[in-house]
Amino acid sequence: MVDVFFDKLEMCHTIDFRNRLRLDKPTITLADMLLEKMQIVKINEKDIIDTIVLLRAHDIGENDKDKVNIKYVSKLLSNDWGFYYTVTMNLKKVKELCKKYNVLSNEDMKDVTSKIDRILEKIEKEPKSMKWKMRAKIGPSKKWYKEVEEVIR
Repeated sequence: MVDVFFDKLEMCHTIDFRNRLRLDKPTITLADMLLEKMQIVKINEKDIIDTIVLLRAHDIGENDKDKVNIKYVSKLLSNDWGFYYTVTMNLKKVKELCKKYNVLSNEDMKDVTSKIDRILEKIEKEPKSMKWKMRAKIGPSKKWYKEVEEVIR
């Protein structure tokens, strides 16, 4: 199965690809792949495993050249509290759940968890917009995401 989106991915959160599609070929950037997985509020095991594999296979950095661009991720999330909340919540889940996969060596697990720590640290250090700060005051008591119906394939 192949998912095809035009200009943006609209699921629990919206990821706008319009200015990013030219950055990598034939697919989206690693940062956008990470965000695509981490924007899912009701994340499943497949997406957790995909994220572990993505992080284990690639470095993180501050550009999109064969790296997960944490500068882009942190800037994007600093303007949208709901997206920030979902992504950080899911990264923490991935970090915790990767310990249960026996196929991961200690080196694999350390690599993935240290990358998640670096990503979370960069996200937290990024200055937040006024819109973000105002929405953060409400927190999760008000729905921060769009409901997405599961597509039966």
